[in-house]
Amino acid sequence: MNYIGLEKKGTNELSEKLNNLLASYQIHYQNLRGLHWNIQGTNFFELHVKYEELYTRTQVVIDDIAERILTLGHRPLHTFTDYLSHSSIKELPTTSDGHAGMEYLLNAQKDLLILERDILELSGEVNDEGTNSMISDLIREKEKDSWMFRSWLSK
Repeated sequence: MNYIGLEKKGTNELSEKLNNLLASYQIHYQNLRGLHWNIQGTNFFELHVKYEELYTRTQVVIDDIAERILTLGHRPLHTFTDYLSHSSIKELPTTSDGHAGMEYLLNAQKDLLILERDILELSGEVNDEGTNSMISDLIREKEKDSWMFRSWLSK
């Protein structure tokens, strides 16, 4: 058992998955910054603000995930080399098109949800309510955001 009463074997696998999620969020964060900086066109004001809201929230999520990994007794990834090799989200080429940016967001949300649901299942199996609660909240937020992005795209 580790110092918070969870089996070390379970927290090893959970921390690996959390590190993959952390890496994915880090690449997603940088993609959001790029969208924010480069947006142009008729939706500039609307999307410029939305992208800033999203990357600001993502910064908090990144910190929460890293601190959860530390709480479980493991080390969070911190280099861009590690992020690129562990992320399920790829770097987004520079785009100024609002529609393309929203398509990216919808796809990134889906990728993150897959990782989060996998972690949620494992955290339940190892009785890790702290990780379970954090990931459940992320899933709920992401599902709502995905509905809004789909509505914006009229899909």
